[in-house]
Amino acid sequence: MTITNPDKYQSLLDEKQAKIEQDFANFSIGKSGEKQPLPKLEVFASEPEHFRLRAEFRIWHQDGRCFYAMFEPGNKHDPYEVTDFPIASKLINRLMKEMLAAIHQPGNDILMQRMFQMEFLTTLSGDALITMIYHKQLNDEWRAAAEKLQAQIGFPIIGRARKQKVVLERDYVIETLNIAGKEYHYKQIEGGFTQPNGGMNQKMLAWAKEISKPLAGDLVELYCGNGNFSVALAEHYNKVMATEISKTSVNAAQFNIEKNKVNNLIIARLSSEEFVQALQGVREFRRLEGIDLNSYDFTTTLVDPPRSGLDDESVKQTQGYDNIIYISCNPETLHNNLQVLTETHDIKRFAIFDQFPYTHHIECGVFLQRKA
Repeated sequence: MTITNPDKYQSLLDEKQAKIEQDFANFSIGKSGEKQPLPKLEVFASEPEHFRLRAEFRIWHQDGRCFYAMFEPGNKHDPYEVTDFPIASKLINRLMKEMLAAIHQPGNDILMQRMFQMEFLTTLSGDALITMIYHKQLNDEWRAAAEKLQAQIGFPIIGRARKQKVVLERDYVIETLNIAGKEYHYKQIEGGFTQPNGGMNQKMLAWAKEISKPLAGDLVELYCGNGNFSVALAEHYNKVMATEISKTSVNAAQFNIEKNKVNNLIIARLSSEEFVQALQGVREFRRLEGIDLNSYDFTTTLVDPPRSGLDDESVKQTQGYDNIIYISCNPETLHNNLQVLTETHDIKRFAIFDQFPYTHHIECGVFLQRKA
């Protein structure tokens, strides 16, 4: 099973670039029919190896031993033994070997028994978290053995089973990103969403900061996660309001606001649909108690929606802002949303960020401004 081929990386990226240029070529026609070419596509390449900061593996048991396993599509019974994982960070590759060797040591049978998955979360700054997942409930004997393993490995371990989560030390990592010469610190919680390609995340944040620097007024961000964008962009706006529905992500975002000493950013635990309803006065939310939405001068919005893209109401709401920074993990739904957004806004910048090398997935960034 071949996962990477660095020699082919550039040609694969070129194919992605060509696909985006072809798929979005219809946006180069102005309303009056004259040619108005899209801005030159900005292409941000990934490292060809060791770019992925998180990974998960099935654990396969056979002949008294276990190993990391992957499967060809449609084949769940004939595993491919994974001894290294070139797309994953060097730290993940190191910990894969150390963890497997440790659980095979005499006396660690309880750690191996009925384990079916292992997950790794690492950072560019050298932190790591390991999750061991079981088809059995975890008892005090397991905890004692896991604590010894944690001391041996040197990074925190979490045990999971059905309706059970055992945290031995902590359930998060702290990432430090260097963006345009400035350091930002982020808590990334186990099970919460984080950008998998840390190097590409830095490039994406730097791109958004460059766009934001000359803009005035206030920023509203939908789908903010752990505050990845809003924390880094806050210094370029008077005030920032960000929304996120996941309680885990909101808690991490609050930590990140404090950690980075950001004093003009508020996180509201609302979905994008709920936030639109609040802005329109359709509904009142206790979660917005003490926040005066009328005091904001929202001139810019940043949206980073799931693969389904923006719903119709959110698209209409987004059209109400002078500036739109749209981060998309699905070019198809981005294309659909742009069909409406370009009725009122012009595309000023268009970028692709190769978050997922060697796959068909493409991450895009689009900056739009209201038509004159």
